[in-house]
Amino acid sequence: MKEYRVAVVGMGAVGREMVATLEKSSLPIAEVVPMVRRNIGESIAFRGKTCFTKKIEKGSFRDIDIALFSAGADASLEIAPQAVEEGAVVIDNSSAFRMDPNIPLVVPEVNPQDAAKHQGLIANPNCSTIQMVVALKPLHDLCKIKRIVVSTYQAVSGTGLQAIEELNEQIYSYSRGEEMQYQVYPHQIAFNCLPHIDDFLESGYTKEEMKMHNETRKIIGDNDIRVSATTVRVPVIRCHSESVNIETEKPLPDVAVIKKILAKAPGVIVVDDPAQKSYPLAVDCAGKYEVFVGRIRKDYTIENGLNLWIVSDNLLKGAALNAVQIAELLAANNWLAKASDRKGLAG
Repeated sequence: MKEYRVAVVGMGAVGREMVATLEKSSLPIAEVVPMVRRNIGESIAFRGKTCFTKKIEKGSFRDIDIALFSAGADASLEIAPQAVEEGAVVIDNSSAFRMDPNIPLVVPEVNPQDAAKHQGLIANPNCSTIQMVVALKPLHDLCKIKRIVVSTYQAVSGTGLQAIEELNEQIYSYSRGEEMQYQVYPHQIAFNCLPHIDDFLESGYTKEEMKMHNETRKIIGDNDIRVSATTVRVPVIRCHSESVNIETEKPLPDVAVIKKILAKAPGVIVVDDPAQKSYPLAVDCAGKYEVFVGRIRKDYTIENGLNLWIVSDNLLKGAALNAVQIAELLAANNWLAKASDRKGLAG
């Protein structure tokens, strides 16, 4: 069995989760190579061994099979083409390539077949989009979703380690009766909710909200779906929560049937027992791989409407885990070679 050399580019919150997720992965790995542009020589533990962050330079990817990128859009735009040119298959967690029509945008539970079309680069979707489409794809297949209204409650870890530190510092300041300082966000995040994630556009929506609209259509493969999103940053360390309302073209089955369908869907766990006050909570979902769904109920204000509450770990399924699952998918199906190269071999 071939063992793969895997690079992890960027050692922020997501990059570290990628290394931790690879450690538990079924992917046969010969070596993990952490790569950075700064902080060279930092020690990273992997499967009982210590590896050290290496500087990205010309030739860094020549012996790399798979490169998981978590260094941000600017770094990906600069470095990912180099990695592909030097022979690695890049799975990029940034927004840099997501809407490129020639680059697959993949959630393995939803559109695994798209990964086979890659030409050396696959985009990992936005964290809030990933968990939503994992839960909604079975319902779309059943009744065809025509409209989605979603409000998100997104953890500060989605912004990075500095945001986690800022929230902790603000809570500490509050406990001491001191004035809270903020730099990462435009306002205090402790004990607050900010209806502002990423930059505002002329339409009044933010880039984060439009990501959910555009990426959902591309992943599910249906440009007729309408998505209206309001994305909110909340003082939670880890796990994004979402209130989702859908309207379908065909009549929905009873809620009991919907729960059974979702419970059988790959990557989904239903937690929905209102009588026992049981529903997905961020504190319960942290560190877990699945997408958790609850508060499932009909929306009687519209025809064929349904409400759901969706929670998932944004650093895992929303980022690191999804990227590693794509790598596992490529290896399991012998899709690591570019699609053009596979066609050539087949011919």
